[in-house]
Amino acid sequence: MRSNILSFEEIIRIVKIFAKLGVSKIRLTGGEPLLRKDITTLISQLNSIDNIKDIPISTNAHLLEKFALDLKKSGAQRLNISLDSLDKKRFADITRDGDLTIVLQGIEKALEVGLKVKINMVVLENFNEDEIENMLVFCQNKKLELRFIETMPIGSAGVKMMGSHYPKEKIIKRIEKYFNKTLTPIKSSSSSGPASMFQVDDFKVGIISAVSENFCSSCNRVRLTSKGRLILCLGQENSISLRDMIREGKNDTQITDKIIQAISLKPEKHFFNENINHIEVRNMVSIGG
Repeated sequence: MRSNILSFEEIIRIVKIFAKLGVSKIRLTGGEPLLRKDITTLISQLNSIDNIKDIPISTNAHLLEKFALDLKKSGAQRLNISLDSLDKKRFADITRDGDLTIVLQGIEKALEVGLKVKINMVVLENFNEDEIENMLVFCQNKKLELRFIETMPIGSAGVKMMGSHYPKEKIIKRIEKYFNKTLTPIKSSSSSGPASMFQVDDFKVGIISAVSENFCSSCNRVRLTSKGRLILCLGQENSISLRDMIREGKNDTQITDKIIQAISLKPEKHFFNENINHIEVRNMVSIGG
């Protein structure tokens, strides 16, 4: 029986189609991409595709100490690491028994082999907002990029957590109080994604505020699930199955036309801050962050 999961061959074919359409950045996320067998082989193959210039990887870092060197050798350059707490017990609660010590060792190994590391912290009111300052210190000392993220109503857990939503303006106030300086907005780089970037002294910090200040008008992302569904928007139900088209024998031109048609229907905006009851409920573990 054929797997529902895309094979490497199918992934490479789809990425080549997107590369011909002008895509130059492919992020590997999950779930946990380092759990995929022979992941470094896939990264090497992706690196060989014309026009693909950047392959960042989002990881929880639990396997990073083991894989860091091989990731570097395969052509990976940048990592996004989810780190919502620097407190061992709280971290374990958030991640369902994750091990903070192992994650920190993974970060050290990644830096040792020359990988660039960006830390993502989802901030929740009355839960971990008191760690904003500690995370600033940690990332400053390690010279890591840092992004604070508003929680989004994606998946059943995300919807439940909206009562703990901690908005961008409060995050900025805490950062400014810590530094005793006003944050200076700066132009985002291509690697900053949807983050609003700020600088204080020589330290840069980003804030992703999908709920309180959406970035839909500049969104240039689509997501491909492990099962081959092309997701056009996290907050909408629109999607098409590229896996089915491949396995039905469609040629590259037909698949390209379908992709272009689908992207033309990409919605104008999400409705995260309007009525969460009307939001398509998907789990981030299946579509990537």
